[in-house]
Amino acid sequence: MVTIATAVVNLQAQMAGVKVPVEDSRNTEIRTVDTHMPLPKFSSLKEWEERKKFLRNQILVSAGLSPMPDKTPLHAQVFGKIEEKDYTIEKVLLETLPGFYLGGNLYRPRNGRAKHPGILNPHGHWPYGRLENQPLYSGPSLGISLARQGYVVFAYDMVGYTDTIQIPHHFGSAEQRLWGFGPLGLQLWNSIRALDFIGSLNDVDDQRLGISGASGGGTQAFLLTAIDDRLQFASPVNMVSAIMQGGDLCENAPGLRIDTSNVEIAAMFAPKPMLLVSATGDWTRNVPTEEYPAIRRIYDLYGKGDNVEVVQIHEEHNFNRLSREAVYRFFTKHNPGLSDARDLSEHDISVPMVQEMSALSNRGLPAGALDLDGVFGLWRRSAQAQNMATQDQAFLRERLTQTLAVESPYDVSADRKGGSIVLSRAAKRDRVPGLWIEGSGKMAIVIDPHGSSTALEGDVVAQLRKEGRPMFVLDVFQTGSAKAPREGDPSKDAKPKAADDEDDEARADVAAGSPKFLTFNVSTDAARVQDIVTAITYAGRGGKEVDIFATGDAAVWSVFAAAVSDVSVSLHLESMPQLNSDEDYLRHFDVPGILRAGGLATAELLANRK
Repeated sequence: MVTIATAVVNLQAQMAGVKVPVEDSRNTEIRTVDTHMPLPKFSSLKEWEERKKFLRNQILVSAGLSPMPDKTPLHAQVFGKIEEKDYTIEKVLLETLPGFYLGGNLYRPRNGRAKHPGILNPHGHWPYGRLENQPLYSGPSLGISLARQGYVVFAYDMVGYTDTIQIPHHFGSAEQRLWGFGPLGLQLWNSIRALDFIGSLNDVDDQRLGISGASGGGTQAFLLTAIDDRLQFASPVNMVSAIMQGGDLCENAPGLRIDTSNVEIAAMFAPKPMLLVSATGDWTRNVPTEEYPAIRRIYDLYGKGDNVEVVQIHEEHNFNRLSREAVYRFFTKHNPGLSDARDLSEHDISVPMVQEMSALSNRGLPAGALDLDGVFGLWRRSAQAQNMATQDQAFLRERLTQTLAVESPYDVSADRKGGSIVLSRAAKRDRVPGLWIEGSGKMAIVIDPHGSSTALEGDVVAQLRKEGRPMFVLDVFQTGSAKAPREGDPSKDAKPKAADDEDDEARADVAAGSPKFLTFNVSTDAARVQDIVTAITYAGRGGKEVDIFATGDAAVWSVFAAAVSDVSVSLHLESMPQLNSDEDYLRHFDVPGILRAGGLATAELLANRK
């Protein structure tokens, strides 16, 4: 943790003659699902554990699960048993939220044991979801084989697949993003509730719970391992990669992978046993030589390097028999004594018809089942109630800080030439240009939503000049002299470039302003808050007092900056817009998750905390 005193020393050492980037990295270094991400490196276990805690919060905040919704009764319906000699298959409906139902199948062994390890099996984007049965992927073959080996398996749907059909798989309007409501968060919540369900079964040992899923199911698997300590062993299949992070909306929530990647998220399971299954024919082709060694180095910090293993199958993207059998061998290694070697190879599998496995075959959803608008309304009301009930200001500040992806920097560089100044966070290579006006007395930061040129013509600067006050007049991100093209930014102020017709699908998505842009890159308004925090840190060096004078939308940015800054400021605001509706936020402060984090009311509470 860097202290303010340390920050001051660093700032003072950097004040003069320091070069700053010619271009703002937030405009030029746009990350996408296909960016080759840097691999995680940590020198100590303490450093990693601090990072792991931060990442856990980042996942929960981006998923809209901070704090967790109330766990209402699941009202589990388990029915339609198919009985075979050594296993059974049952249909399942769980009410993971009031009026929202998750479908699945429960595979159980018939071996006379009282307790069994429990396995969750989320599926990927195959047409029949959990019931897909073809050479490259067979969910029923996995469930049947694991049941024969002595595990209780719960295979469950993605949203919009098979029996979980109240909501389409692809959803997420701009208004819904304000409340942290989207496919990734809802599916992660379903996974948490699925773990609640399987852990509650009388024939399951809740101290031996594991998970395995492939492709999009692999994403769900390592996200759940990152946030839920109940899981004890795992195998994400054909998904952990530094060169592709998951192309579907259900794998991309705003803020999820800002300054991180699936490799680092998967490593959060350390030191528990994990098998990385990869394929030569997809984006996991480098795992044995690139991603696995990086993850193992984190396991080595615990002295548990042997707890992570890698297998590569010569095949295209899959969860085929060879991949599944690799998972069986790994799980048996960490759950010895369940079955003999014969059961670790798939044999004599008879997969029932889809109609026999579907929970909604020949029956409808329960009365009162909600549609998309109904589930969003429920999510929103729950968030509002939690925000009103939460009094812990430390929690509120941490959640707001992570929602905005803002830091109080300790490495600010400053390049002053005459009356011009540019600040930069050295580690981030961003730019905060403005005008520096010498004077005496309390430092004043002046911000106009149209930039420094407009501010110079205003009454505030005129009055401060009369008083002889020192001033820092800012051009925060995408205002005044800081305006620049930013490819892919979906915000109202962005100037996206057109995609080349020959660019791949991911690049075209970015150029069109896809929501996936916000998974890896901060929104324009969040970047503006960061610039103000950076300026506050610089202007307040040495314990100096700082006033902020802001008008219009800049007043909103300044309130949020004051709320999360480590340096106290006094706010002087004019013509601040009222933010009373979702539409007001989209017009004046469009930051995903901002209303889930309490919005302006929470920012004003925190800004006045000192």
